[in-house]
Amino acid sequence: MSKVEDFLTQEEEEAIVEAIRLAEKETSGEIRVHIEKTTSKVPYDRALEVFHHLGMDATQLKNGVLIYIAVKDKNFVICGDQGINDVVPNDFWDCTKEAMAAQFKTGNFKQGLIDGITRAGDQLQKYFPYQEGDINELSNEISKGE
Repeated sequence: MSKVEDFLTQEEEEAIVEAIRLAEKETSGEIRVHIEKTTSKVPYDRALEVFHHLGMDATQLKNGVLIYIAVKDKNFVICGDQGINDVVPNDFWDCTKEAMAAQFKTGNFKQGLIDGITRAGDQLQKYFPYQEGDINELSNEISKGE
């Protein structure tokens, strides 16, 4: 599978967007998923570009989390902004990536993404609980590149 369109079904995408909505419900944090076919860059560097392009570095509390996937390359990266990175345990993103990779290896991309979203959401809720007047600063929709 090397096409972005073939990576997830419409129903799987809807389930992932719902997982984001639920994860963000009790937090001021923001979670995004970005899927593209491939990158000629180091995946982490490309993920940082996408993070910036999506405006994730503009959240008020610096608590955005991006899950970036390059489908054809079979690479994915989790990027957290400074606010969330400063408070989660040092191995948190690695443990989250391992949990997601376990699902990805069996071809269960939807569940892998939902697991990552849920884990990120739990940490965001812990450190950045919903406050009266919090608004959803960024779209929950999955963004896609070439």
